Amino acid sequence: MRVLYERDADASLIKARKVAVIGYGAQGHAHALNLRDSGVDVSVALHAGARRAEQARVEGFAPITVMHAAQTADVLVMCAPDEVMPDLYDAEIAPHLRPGQALMFVHGFAYHYGFIKPPADVNVVMVAPKGPGKALREAFTRGGGLPAIVAIAQDTGGGEALAYSYGAAIGCGRAGMIPSSFKIETEGDLYCEQVVLCGGLTHLIRTAWEVQVEAGTPPELAYFDCLHEVKLLSDLIHERGIAGMHLAISNTAEYGEYVTGPRIIDAHVKDAMRAALADVQSGKFANQWMAEHRAGGPNLAKLREAAAVHPIEEAGRAVRALLDK
Repeated sequence: MRVLYERDADASLIKARKVAVIGYGAQGHAHALNLRDSGVDVSVALHAGARRAEQARVEGFAPITVMHAAQTADVLVMCAPDEVMPDLYDAEIAPHLRPGQALMFVHGFAYHYGFIKPPADVNVVMVAPKGPGKALREAFTRGGGLPAIVAIAQDTGGGEALAYSYGAAIGCGRAGMIPSSFKIETEGDLYCEQVVLCGGLTHLIRTAWEVQVEAGTPPELAYFDCLHEVKLLSDLIHERGIAGMHLAISNTAEYGEYVTGPRIIDAHVKDAMRAALADVQSGKFANQWMAEHRAGGPNLAKLREAAAVHPIEEAGRAVRALLDK
């Protein structure tokens, strides 16, 4: 695997451009703040009524409109939510693009699935940090960074060098910038979110907790067993890998993993994972999500409400209140 670092990037390239970060949410705020701290001429562009506008002002930015950003900036950093980005692009960005501008994506969803189709005379690149904006900002302020995937979809001249310059400016050059593609980043990100990080993990935790409570364990103690200790193990895996984690747990726990893990994550689960990956790769999930958004998100609202009232949340509040004393 090829990895590039700060020393491989020309820091002057991004500093010679006017940059507009579109959106100030999960990723946008970290990109804007890191760019500014790196000496880049950066503004924040928000749609009318954006709920993060006040936060941007408090943190020293004077938000401009997305249309104004498209008319004046050299680099447009696409940090709006995936589902919002296509309509925002069509209405306020596309009519004002000019040759040689750069569309800088931080996640490939909208471009990869064809919801955004830029003209051939603009640079289309991606710098996707491997972690949420909060972690990107915290790493940067500590003098470090997060690794990032870098992809070049259209290069009208200097686009690739500009992407690495940008990655260095937000701190990713300190940790490593990995050349890849929009396809690999987008499909890998969605798949992992669904089967491990968000979908798989949360459903595994809830189901394990339900079984333990049904067997007579007090809800709060089951919460400790099934949820609270997840962070301890995930930190060990993050620091040492799975084999390294084994060296930090008891022999009993390690043996239990080997004999019981395959009973839980069996061939049926692997087939379900393959089906989830196929839905991501075919665009089925992307189209389903965009249809949900355009319908006003009725199913998302119901699912979010059901998750919020699951009994494990009450047990969690009790445990956190106890630990906060």
